[in-house]
Amino acid sequence: MRNWLQRLRYILSCFVIIWTFFLVQKPIFILCNAQRTYSVSDYIDVMWHGASLDATTTGYLTIVPFLLTLVSVWWRGLPLRKVTTPYYAVMMLLVSLIFVADASLFSFWDSKLDKAVFVYIDSPKNAAASVSMGYILLRVLIILLLTAGMTWTLRRITPRRLDAIEGMTRRGLATLGSVLVGGLLFLVIRGGIRVSTANVGSVYYSNDQFLNLSAINPAFNLLASMEFGGKYEEEFDFFPEKQRASLMKGMYATADTATVSVLNTKRPNILFIFMESFGSTMIERQGGVKGVAPSLDRLASEGVFFSNLYANSFRTDRGTVCTYSAYPGLPTLSIMKVPNIARKLPNIAKSLGKAGYQTDFLYGGDINFTNMRGYLMAGGFQKLTSQDDFSLHDRNYSKWGVPDNITFKRLLEMLKEREGQKQPWFTAFLTLSSHEPFEVPFKKFEDKRLNAFAFTDDCIGKFIKEFRKSPQWDNTLIVLLPDHGIPYPKKGERFAPHFFRIPMIWTGGAVKGPMEVDRIANQTDLAATLLAQLGLPHGEFGFSRNVLDKSYTNEFAFYSFVNGFCYLDHTGVSVYDNAANHVFYKEGAAGDDARVKKGKAILQTLYDKVGAINSGKYK
Repeated sequence: MRNWLQRLRYILSCFVIIWTFFLVQKPIFILCNAQRTYSVSDYIDVMWHGASLDATTTGYLTIVPFLLTLVSVWWRGLPLRKVTTPYYAVMMLLVSLIFVADASLFSFWDSKLDKAVFVYIDSPKNAAASVSMGYILLRVLIILLLTAGMTWTLRRITPRRLDAIEGMTRRGLATLGSVLVGGLLFLVIRGGIRVSTANVGSVYYSNDQFLNLSAINPAFNLLASMEFGGKYEEEFDFFPEKQRASLMKGMYATADTATVSVLNTKRPNILFIFMESFGSTMIERQGGVKGVAPSLDRLASEGVFFSNLYANSFRTDRGTVCTYSAYPGLPTLSIMKVPNIARKLPNIAKSLGKAGYQTDFLYGGDINFTNMRGYLMAGGFQKLTSQDDFSLHDRNYSKWGVPDNITFKRLLEMLKEREGQKQPWFTAFLTLSSHEPFEVPFKKFEDKRLNAFAFTDDCIGKFIKEFRKSPQWDNTLIVLLPDHGIPYPKKGERFAPHFFRIPMIWTGGAVKGPMEVDRIANQTDLAATLLAQLGLPHGEFGFSRNVLDKSYTNEFAFYSFVNGFCYLDHTGVSVYDNAANHVFYKEGAAGDDARVKKGKAILQTLYDKVGAINSGKYK
């Protein structure tokens, strides 16, 4: 037992020392790069919120020592110190190099160290041209001192030799104990037992983006960025540049004005009800299942109903970026999961924040999933409310999170607190209950899926009924929009347009009256259409069109799915498989070739842009 405890003590000591090293890096980073004075509490907050990602990174670095202690249970006379010292030296050299480079380069790049650094390594002469030799030598010295200090410290706490555990019973128990320790280490690396795994966005907590970046572990950030390390601009290189540009000309032309005004005011409060998976196949008014969404059917007849709208993608992480950043979904890449790209995109929340709006986001699930927290905070949402802000009782109803009836109640409470407030607000709320496993406190349909959608619809109806009583109603625009469609019922071609068709409804007292907009459009067109109604610029949303303006004449929709896309307009539909290089579903006798070319041009343009952003060539 004593020998096994020695191993456990060693692993814990190793973990704590490396973890502390990461934690101490944070105040140093702030001191080196802060543009203003921060309080002691700010330093503590950065360390506190960044500690989890530091622990994850430490967990990875502790794997080798852990495996050696496990092997030593059966291996007689393992010279542990001799074996681990080279490992310490190499790992600490890399960690120290990353830390110093991150702290030094931030002032030049205004971003954390990521894979873009390897672009500059290819030409070190040019990379070093902007700094003095003394600047470089000082940092090399710091790296060497940190490496030496950490290697010496870790070597000191490492047993010289580990003897095998005597006796098969004791050896078996020691192995079992080590496996349990390994399980705990795995949980630390994973980031806990929640749905989301450890990611950069999980440490975001502040409206001050510099503090969020300070909390990020630089080693983790670098490795995470390398996961998405391809040259995106080369992935779908269909056409020479001249031809691509020619095909794209005029496709996303738009104007800042709104020929058709549908609002009573230029500065309404704005509420987005972002409906999980609520495609048109669930809306009876659009030919969907009867009786599932009577509330949405009624609201569509009372407000501005965009009846010919299509989602740009197929998952929530992609649909969120499509909606708030107006960047179409990509078939092989989730932009939300690549912080270096995601934070450089425009965002409706950021635009409204500049116009004086208070901005916040509500979600009853795990907001760290797929780096959602990081994306939302970087995008201008000043406050986030998620499942961690609800009681354990509320959270435990469903594996996926807090059911919609409870989150809608929280939403009402939040809005009530703002009564009498002069500052306009923008609140976005992502529903949850119409997502698997469809566990809801409601009974209308035997089909669990239909029942869950009916539940969300019922919650929306009850919320609208209550909110109408609020004095805020007359000055509020409510936008109801799904994150993506749903392949239900599972009949016909999975990637056909009717599965991507989604409703968008504008309601609330700020809406002048009922109106149906049947123009072919995309989810990404919300940004330009909304901001134009408010008299706000939207030029930075390059893939968003003002659907309510006379300039909107080129009606089409584009959406993507795993390694494929669809382009549809008044001539027909073309659904294209990028891997097989052919159209596998189409509607319309003519125009197929032209539609495919336009779809390819859009896809190529999208990847060219994310490639430029990711490499640092796009500003």
